[in-house]
Amino acid sequence: MRIMSKMRISYIFFAVVLGILLFSELGCPSSKRGRGSNANSLQIKGSDTEVNLVQRLAEAFMARHKGAKIAVTGGGSGTGIAALFNGTTDLANSSRPMKPKELSRAKKKGITPVGVVFAMDALSVITHPSNPLKSLTLEQLGLIYRGKIRNFKEVGGPDLEINLYGRQSNSGTFVYFRDTVLKGDYSPKMKNMPGNSAIVAAVKNDRSGIGYVGIGYVVKGGKKIEGVHIVPLKRGEEVVDPLHRENIRSGKYPLARPLYQYCNGKPTGLLLKFLQFELSEDGQKIVEEEGFYPVTPQYREANKKLGL
Repeated sequence: MRIMSKMRISYIFFAVVLGILLFSELGCPSSKRGRGSNANSLQIKGSDTEVNLVQRLAEAFMARHKGAKIAVTGGGSGTGIAALFNGTTDLANSSRPMKPKELSRAKKKGITPVGVVFAMDALSVITHPSNPLKSLTLEQLGLIYRGKIRNFKEVGGPDLEINLYGRQSNSGTFVYFRDTVLKGDYSPKMKNMPGNSAIVAAVKNDRSGIGYVGIGYVVKGGKKIEGVHIVPLKRGEEVVDPLHRENIRSGKYPLARPLYQYCNGKPTGLLLKFLQFELSEDGQKIVEEEGFYPVTPQYREANKKLGL
């Protein structure tokens, strides 16, 4: 009996210790996530604009590092940043820089956000191919999305009532487009779509439609996809096409923007290796294959300060 009691006590003690260890690993991700401290796995969450590109980069990285496991999910830039603050992701994909209130919240939570630019986007305005608008100014685009211009004939297009397609409010692209183009509120008639692919699909099937999407959703393998028209934007008197790489590199295209990834503190371990791969020659080649643009010299210099 005494032997059996001792065995039960030993078993209970072992189970309790094991439970504490499991809770530390699984129940308190904030102690592990955000600095790349998990030796073999990474969680990446956030921007829908970035999700397909980062998934492709993760697959290429895992093919070279057989023990590595990287899970990539979307949900929007706001979702990724919230996950970083909650300790449930190592890397937050964000198609916009963090807001001042987010940086303030991070400070209160003891989070040190470190931003890396790993690709460039040319946010593209699209219409149905039967509506080949020659160009739009940012002012015209803002008036369209605020609901002040309601017919394409007002901007040199066909006599069609405009149907607006845009993103949901948790999207970094929603915020970027609002702050950069509208400088005000969206029209209540805008259809809020869950992602870039949904906007592309909607515009393909709507002769009256107009939308805005990341360039990687309308360009594949260096060629524009069929079924949409990409509207050039005017800067002064010059009409600027987002399909020309130099327009992005020079910053001439008015909706060229960096694509960010945020981690908590200076990256280490597997996270550091993954970021280095993204910015390597092979990683940047994948960026281009997915329709986006390589990091410009300005952001390369900033990345170098992080050892990238």
